[in-house]
Amino acid sequence: MITIAHLITGLQTGGAETMLAKLVGSMDTTRFRNIVISMTDGGSIATELSTSGVRILSLQMRRGVADPRGLTRLLQVLREEKPDVLQTWLYHADLMGALAGRLAGVPRVVWNLRCSDMNRPNYRWLSRHLPLLLARLSGMPDAVIVNSGAGRAVHERYGYRPRAWQLIPNGFDVARFHPDPEARGRFLAEHGLPDNAFLIGLPARLDPMKDHCTFLAAATDFASKHPQARFVLMGSGLQAQNPRVRRLIAACNLDGRVLLLGERRDIDRILPSLDLVTLSSAFGEGFPNVLGEAMACGVPCVSTDVGDAAAIVGDTGTIVAPRDPVALAVAWQQMMALGPEGRAALGADARRRIERHFSLSIVAAQYEAFYERITAQPGPSPAAALLGNA
Repeated sequence: MITIAHLITGLQTGGAETMLAKLVGSMDTTRFRNIVISMTDGGSIATELSTSGVRILSLQMRRGVADPRGLTRLLQVLREEKPDVLQTWLYHADLMGALAGRLAGVPRVVWNLRCSDMNRPNYRWLSRHLPLLLARLSGMPDAVIVNSGAGRAVHERYGYRPRAWQLIPNGFDVARFHPDPEARGRFLAEHGLPDNAFLIGLPARLDPMKDHCTFLAAATDFASKHPQARFVLMGSGLQAQNPRVRRLIAACNLDGRVLLLGERRDIDRILPSLDLVTLSSAFGEGFPNVLGEAMACGVPCVSTDVGDAAAIVGDTGTIVAPRDPVALAVAWQQMMALGPEGRAALGADARRRIERHFSLSIVAAQYEAFYERITAQPGPSPAAALLGNA
């Protein structure tokens, strides 16, 4: 039995958090024991993990506050649980885990990079500069997992020089995310929409990275030509009660054309109802979950060329340049011109692509094989040896 302690910044809804939950819920419990340690408290993913029987611990740290007591709590947990691997998720956990893993004597420490270029002025100083600091420490972990080739390339430019790289993409539950011929009718009835509505969805939290401004600019152009178009926005910050979002929609002359659904845990019920799904991100993406989930539901995608989006979509959708609302609107027009049957055929190809390359069972098996290999390596942890010589 291999014990893996997963250290993550928090358990709010997000790509890394969702992938962690899917992974630990899919691994072989006769061979692997997983513990999830959150630096902060709570979150919707914490509830999901608890119901699946995974042990969750919290370091009770506050976001944005450097609290040395968190390190003390982490050391206590690691000494009590004695994991074979400390797997860290996201930058802050990478930094804390590199130190705590050595002090607690964990045999193997592994970082997990989930994004590409996040060194942007939109974010706090620490968030922008932490990857550059970690680049100087990147020889400490035994390996660094990346979920995208784009993420590895960006971090190599930052100066990351780990002892080993391991590429493992995101995986998708094709049993949960699947085509549903009844979903569209339910959605239209629930929201009082006409039968001929053309539904374009953007499942993404309100964040500069997701570039809702480009999406809404494209929507303004598209809506002026297609009165049946409706735009479905879902994610944290996209509630109808958010005055900032309402003002932005009004400024784009899209009142009555945009549905604001907020953060949803039933996205698997919503995606199959859409005519197409868009990712409009401008930067920062590694392996966008939303594309794989939509494709698994048989919905064709239009995405900006960020992270590994083009490698995920392949020839089952359309890729356009970031920050180009005209190109985005043109791609939507081309998708609409295919008609329902053409989009259904493209969506069926998309689902087969996910099943063949990115199903959760395939990805979980890759993680399992990686953990078995790294724990079977003889000798002391390279991280321990490096720090011992420091």
